[in-house]
Amino acid sequence: MPAMPTTPRLDHADLAPLKTVFPETRLLATEFRGQTTVIVPSAQLHDIARFLRDDSRTQYNFLTDLTAVDYLGYPATQPGRFAVVYELVSHSTNRRIRLKSYLDPSIGTLGIENDPSLSIASVTDLWAGAEWMEREVFDMYGIRFTGHPDLRRILLWKDFPAHPLRKDYPLRGRGERERYTALSRDTLNVK
Repeated sequence: MPAMPTTPRLDHADLAPLKTVFPETRLLATEFRGQTTVIVPSAQLHDIARFLRDDSRTQYNFLTDLTAVDYLGYPATQPGRFAVVYELVSHSTNRRIRLKSYLDPSIGTLGIENDPSLSIASVTDLWAGAEWMEREVFDMYGIRFTGHPDLRRILLWKDFPAHPLRKDYPLRGRGERERYTALSRDTLNVK
């Protein structure tokens, strides 16, 4: 069995064009199990995503996934509490890359339901399929996407008072189960 390298090789073909086009932007890159992640400042995410989609060297024409992560209580220090993660695929070059942008609430860990610092530019103008994924991240984490054409809840009702995938959300909910009226077949006249 060959010896494992002590330092990861960051030889992803799209890192050099990124560094060339965005020389002033501080980009951090990491590789784990052959998957490259580029940590991008949230203010430049849209420009970098547009470059990765439009440039002839990269051609990331497909957004496979868009999600978020809440790092509250995570043992390692992160640049922000929340990360918005974009999984991109280039069908012409058969390469994948992950973009990650960190957001940190300005108010603290409590009272961040409508925190204005938890917002990032929408990529729906680049990949139309991002519309539903951004709505899901908004619904579950409360992260807003500026420029989104229809940012509203997709899984929970519009007046739901919280965002359930946040780590500070109680596991049993905030009384939703206790206030929920169960309906039986007899009540609905279903046979």
